[in-house]
Amino acid sequence: MSVESVKKPRKRMSPEDRVAEILDFTAELVSSQGVASLSVEKIGKAAGISKSLVYSYFPSITELLQALHHREMKSLRAKQFQAAERANTLEQLVRGITHEYLTYIEERGMLIYRLQSEPSVAIAGGPTDYSLDTSVKYLADMLAKLFDLPPEVAEPAVEISFGLPDAAGRYLDEKKCDKQTIEDITVAMIIGSITAIKDDFDVKFKPLR
Repeated sequence: MSVESVKKPRKRMSPEDRVAEILDFTAELVSSQGVASLSVEKIGKAAGISKSLVYSYFPSITELLQALHHREMKSLRAKQFQAAERANTLEQLVRGITHEYLTYIEERGMLIYRLQSEPSVAIAGGPTDYSLDTSVKYLADMLAKLFDLPPEVAEPAVEISFGLPDAAGRYLDEKKCDKQTIEDITVAMIIGSITAIKDDFDVKFKPLR
């Protein structure tokens, strides 16, 4: 879609489709121009609709940006959960989640980082924070069963490891380097840390008899 003004008859759309359209054009404007210059007038012009129609769905720019951020994070997390569900090994689990994260940053990094520059959006947290408790619980349960670790060890291990893909994504976005290389390094670091935790736990807490 182009952010150019489009002169065409207004299409009748369902509320859901109209919201999606407005968010799509907002995403394109934020990615190309940033948040500071964004306005309801620009969004309406890009979408070929009146600013009053935009306001009827989003009473303020803040609510619009928050809705866009929520949609982006929900989409990313859903893809990561799907990757986790397909995994048959720990390597596949870690690689699937990491791959989805880095692919998202490669394709949508400019958008999310610009959204995160807006204080009213940043308070909701970035990709690492969104739905964190649910994600940690899901993966920690899996890790606990796989390695016979207690929850008080598995949960912090998972939550801390969530920071590695975020760091890798920022490195990828800043350095514009090979994504596969960064993915391989990140996966090796996560699996290595989990293996070390398991070995350390076994040594320290293995009964003497």
